[in-house]
Amino acid sequence: MSALSIRTRLTLWYSGLLLVILVAIAALSYSWLRRTVHQDLDASLLAVARAIRETGAPDRPESDVEALLREMLGPELYDKFFRLLDPEGRPHALGSRPRGDTLPLSAAARARAAQGESTLETVAGPRAEPLRVFTMPIVRGGRVVDIVQVGMSIRPAEALLDRYLHTLIVLIPLGVGLAALGGAVIGRVALRPVDEMTRTARRITAEDLSRRVERPGTGDEMERLAETLNGMLARLDAAFTQTRRFAADAAHELRTPLAALRGGIEVALRAERTPVEYRRVLASSLEEVERLIRLAEDLLLLSRSSAGPDVIREPVDLEPLLLDVFDVGARRGQAAGVSVRIDTMMPAPVRGDATALRRAVLNLVENAIKYTLPGGKIELGLTTADGLAVVTVSDTGIGLDPADTDRIFEPFVRLDAARARDTGGAGLGLAIARSIAVAHGGTLTVESRPGAGSRFALRLPLAPAA
Repeated sequence: MSALSIRTRLTLWYSGLLLVILVAIAALSYSWLRRTVHQDLDASLLAVARAIRETGAPDRPESDVEALLREMLGPELYDKFFRLLDPEGRPHALGSRPRGDTLPLSAAARARAAQGESTLETVAGPRAEPLRVFTMPIVRGGRVVDIVQVGMSIRPAEALLDRYLHTLIVLIPLGVGLAALGGAVIGRVALRPVDEMTRTARRITAEDLSRRVERPGTGDEMERLAETLNGMLARLDAAFTQTRRFAADAAHELRTPLAALRGGIEVALRAERTPVEYRRVLASSLEEVERLIRLAEDLLLLSRSSAGPDVIREPVDLEPLLLDVFDVGARRGQAAGVSVRIDTMMPAPVRGDATALRRAVLNLVENAIKYTLPGGKIELGLTTADGLAVVTVSDTGIGLDPADTDRIFEPFVRLDAARARDTGGAGLGLAIARSIAVAHGGTLTVESRPGAGSRFALRLPLAPAA
């Protein structure tokens, strides 16, 4: 069974909610109308009973009483019938003929009347007709002298309520049906831009990510959705472009040592060589193999660091880690004629992979050694500020143009390709360092000026105190 579309589900939810609301409103309105009708009926019975009491019946002649009641009540008296009883419940001559004789006097009403209390009750008439009866005692001198009963049939009121209920039963489903139809039409119109976006998105493939979803220009949620999709497509386009460039650069970097390795072997196989010549070819081939191994390891490390946040989270104290990097950097700097020293150092506990963090800092130091002329100096620093551990590597090297400060963190970017190739670099060191920093929730930035050196800052979140 196929899933319902959003338009269908919205219509069903809207119709169901509207049905619940209409049924609740109908129930409340019917209850309120029923209560109001009964209250008006009871108030009318009370008014007639009081009017009968005010006429002074049964002391007046019957004709005078009826004439006076019609003058006082007018149409209010037409649908009601009444009678006058003595304290024992026996009827007087005064009463509406013949229906006044049908008014029953219940034992409860008679008992309450003897105590001077009035009674409102619904009873069944002679033909099972529902009657609303008001029984009121007439008290004079502290005793009950007469009992007035006024009644009327509630069948017209019940018929009115039944007609109202039948009207609601017909109108509510009709209203819900019309609302569902209108909701379906509105949903189709409202979701039409989504269908257009869907058709456009289906035509976009990995080979052609330059197309964009058309913005409806309405300034509402649909336009924000189109902007979000276009932003996502732009990021995917950039990611695919970077991936293709990365693959091409990696292939180029692998091709150079492989070509050199193949060329050396082919030259060695063209003719008989002396053992010394074969040894020279094998040594050259071994250098190219080692270069391939370093490149493969760098690519693997870069791939793992960029894959996501799945990094080892162990306590790491950066101070001894930097001291170890300093020892390695000092030896390599001495070989290159560069002075490596420590500027500021303090304890800075973080959580992460100690091996990866050591590689990131060592890459920064090696990069500084490569681009610092003999006689220059490199300084390592470790400080803490605002909940971050800050590792700095400053050099007095050739520096960078401000426009290149972001490019140097891209894989295989070498601003001085010839010199980097001489020193064995593939342009992955800074890219690996930044990917490790990002994997640990940190950042890697650089400040540099041409001819004035560079200052790299690796910022990592400090480990929370135990």
